[in-house]
Amino acid sequence: MRILFVGDASNLHNCLAGQLRTMGHDAVVASNGSHWMNTGRDIDLTRRPGKLGAIRYVMDVIKALPQMRGYDIVELSSHIFLDLKPDKVRRVFDYLRRHNDKVVLSALGTDRIYYEACHDGKTYRYSDYRVGNQPSPYVESREYVAQQQDNWRLPVMKRYSDYLLEHIDGVVACLWEYYAAYRPLMGDKVAYAGIPIDVDSLPLRPLATEPDRVRFFIGIQRARTVIKGTDRLLAALQRVHARYPDLCEMEVVENLPYDEYTRRMRASHVLLDQLYSYTPATNALIAMAQGLVAVSGAEPEYYDLIGECNNHPIVNVTPYNDEDIDHQLEHIIEHKSQLPQWSVLSREFVIKHNAAALVAQRHLDFWHKILAS
Repeated sequence: MRILFVGDASNLHNCLAGQLRTMGHDAVVASNGSHWMNTGRDIDLTRRPGKLGAIRYVMDVIKALPQMRGYDIVELSSHIFLDLKPDKVRRVFDYLRRHNDKVVLSALGTDRIYYEACHDGKTYRYSDYRVGNQPSPYVESREYVAQQQDNWRLPVMKRYSDYLLEHIDGVVACLWEYYAAYRPLMGDKVAYAGIPIDVDSLPLRPLATEPDRVRFFIGIQRARTVIKGTDRLLAALQRVHARYPDLCEMEVVENLPYDEYTRRMRASHVLLDQLYSYTPATNALIAMAQGLVAVSGAEPEYYDLIGECNNHPIVNVTPYNDEDIDHQLEHIIEHKSQLPQWSVLSREFVIKHNAAALVAQRHLDFWHKILAS
């Protein structure tokens, strides 16, 4: 098959494309490298600041269009898969539909459908935007205003999103959250695939014995610290470190490129990732593949979706109160003798559910189904 990925987030499309190539397919990624993460791509579509950068970006997109023809499948990273306004993105979307066989959407980030599910009061018990019946800290933060999240409510966004969803051939969800948002709307046109992890490039770092000190690792994305809950996770880690200064240590990094971020975490035992999620995402999974214990989301709905009844290695944290987060971190320290076993179970989990070859095959099965319809 010939597959074109347009846009990327957290290296998902780049990882998937690499795996598909090893399976004999022709896969091309056109993206901005997930911004500061600088992930791999074949066609660079990076928008630089300023008016001149905007003009150059439009020219780069136009120049790239002839390279985006003749594919069996085009998979888009989001509704707004280019750094352009909806009317211009729609023109590119129509071009891709005319010059390729099938176009699908990869549900791997915030879009209008996920945004609406977060606010409907029934899809999730908590989310980036609400905790129970109350607004989340993110909604009340400067981040929310700066990132113009309310733009998803604008009529122009609804018109564009409705148009895109009417004309795409399917949706592939990488998390339970996105699957739950799209399934009521799209039915059998939605498939769950998960996040691909290149486990062969992330060898297990064996932990043979109980460590003297538990090394915690947390990565901060400056523009997303409140929405991901890393502000509260970091505060909890600081409180626990103050109570157990001789039994734990912490490393905090900010906005590192993907390759350096992956390398830096290897010397740690535990990764703190997300607070408002039901599902472990890329950071948690690449840590687990290397034998770290992930503190993230792992709700029953997620385990039910993937059919995992026995191995539940993720330390599930919820946003209801900070005391519970403290307790979960303290539990790890007080039971650090189990870290060698937890380390092995974490990697086994990723191999079973998120190995790149498995996720790529789920995509291929779904794409073949669409092409046959």
